Amino acid sequence: MDQEKVGKFIARLRRERGMTQEKLGERLGVTNKTVSRWETGSFT
Repeated sequence: MDQEKVGKFIARLRRERGMTQEKLGERLGVTNKTVSRWETGSFT
């Protein structure tokens, strides 16, 4: 999978579960900005 596909996958699953980026970040121990970077494919 490339970064864009991974990001879209994360975003889709998060939305299906009714979670905000902030809530997902809290559950994973990262910031909402990190989740946003994942979803946009900006891992660096």
